[in-house]
Amino acid sequence: MATHDTAAPPAKEGGAAPGRAPAGPTGAEQRHRARLSRRWQRDMRWSPYAFVSPFFLLFLAFGLFPLIYTGWASLHQVEMTAPTDMEWVGLRNYTRIFDDDFFWNAAKNTLTIGIISTVPQLLMAMGLAHILNYKLRGSTFFRVTMLAPYATSIAAASLVFVLLFGRDYGMINWVLNNVGIDPVDWQSDKWPSQFAVSTIVIWRWTGYNALIYLAAMQAIPQDLYESAALDGASRWKQFIHVTLPSLRPTILFTVVVSTIGATQVFGEPLLFDANKGASGGSEHQFQTLGLYLYEQGWVNQHLGRASAIAWTMFLILIVVGIVNYVISRRLRASS
Repeated sequence: MATHDTAAPPAKEGGAAPGRAPAGPTGAEQRHRARLSRRWQRDMRWSPYAFVSPFFLLFLAFGLFPLIYTGWASLHQVEMTAPTDMEWVGLRNYTRIFDDDFFWNAAKNTLTIGIISTVPQLLMAMGLAHILNYKLRGSTFFRVTMLAPYATSIAAASLVFVLLFGRDYGMINWVLNNVGIDPVDWQSDKWPSQFAVSTIVIWRWTGYNALIYLAAMQAIPQDLYESAALDGASRWKQFIHVTLPSLRPTILFTVVVSTIGATQVFGEPLLFDANKGASGGSEHQFQTLGLYLYEQGWVNQHLGRASAIAWTMFLILIVVGIVNYVISRRLRASS
């Protein structure tokens, strides 16, 4: 019986079966892709500005506008009772505060309290950071403890120190009495009151600066310490010749920040006053520039004069910033 074989069609070269070519995107798909591409480009271009815009909006509302308005009010005579009634006086508010003995007294008190609080504070912070830089048991606990005073309310801390520095029943005078020293009137005498206010500032900010120094110390390469140890340098010499030179930018930063904070100190002397007023004691013995501004603006209700004081403090801070810039440039040039 004869059989008929059916031959398969020959395959193309390479073994590929015949098929249709893929169809290209239609016009609608191309337009859709173009819209997505443009949207993606706009998103990549403008999204960063949208993310940072809340900060600038808040700064314009609560930073720049009050600053400009305060500068404008400082050139007018305006009272708290009628803040919309402004009388142009030019620079008279500035000349009046510079001729005011209470302003210069507040400036001197701010300077002395700033020195008494800043120098010991930064020295103690440096020492504590140097100790915490070594491997200690419970180092995390000590670091958190260092930050606890910074997180404490100014009001709570000041009220506790008022009790400690009380004239009749304060613990400080009790200790002094036990060692044979007469009690000190911490709130009425000039230098003791400034020392007491500075103590509050030191207690609140030493741990904060210590953590800043500690972070900077941990960023110093260990190779420098190993090389110094091989050369026979003791730990004290390593601290002097390795740690301190490496911390110069950080030290400058803390000095500038502490100076700005000392210029604006307000809550500590306000709450330390026994009469809870803005005069800084019965004889203005610890009245700072912040208290003087508050007294002129909210007690005496002279908003124009208070605005001039605020702008004077602002110009002082600008000078501090310029000095910081000059010193930092010289440090970078020398290194």
